[in-house]
Amino acid sequence: QVQLVEFGGGSVQPGGSLKLSCTTIGITFRTSDMDWIRQAPGKGPEWVSDIDTVGNTRYADSVKGRFTISRDNAKDTLYLEMNNLTPDDTALYYCARIPNYSDYVLQTHKHDVRGPGTQVTVSS
Repeated sequence: QVQLVEFGGGSVQPGGSLKLSCTTIGITFRTSDMDWIRQAPGKGPEWVSDIDTVGNTRYADSVKGRFTISRDNAKDTLYLEMNNLTPDDTALYYCARIPNYSDYVLQTHKHDVRGPGTQVTVSS
């Protein structure tokens, strides 16, 4: 059974930090390019970051310099370290697998499997 499950969300004050993890089951994680996506209340999904199988990373301008995506292929786990959080970062964060390398290269934002998400709330 294919399953992605996110952990690590919570409530923090502005300027705080959180580290999200995404545990994967039933996929060949080490050969999977992965995305972090977020969705704020009343808004559409927003791409946050991606990482390819060899660790190349890209970030949305809104999080560049504050967020770090990483992966541990030995643990089949994806991470998102988030620093200097602001209220604009409040959203449901979820991980997703990019189905093909061409989708990664072209940033089509297509996914074939995703997790349910973990809520991040930033407020004072």
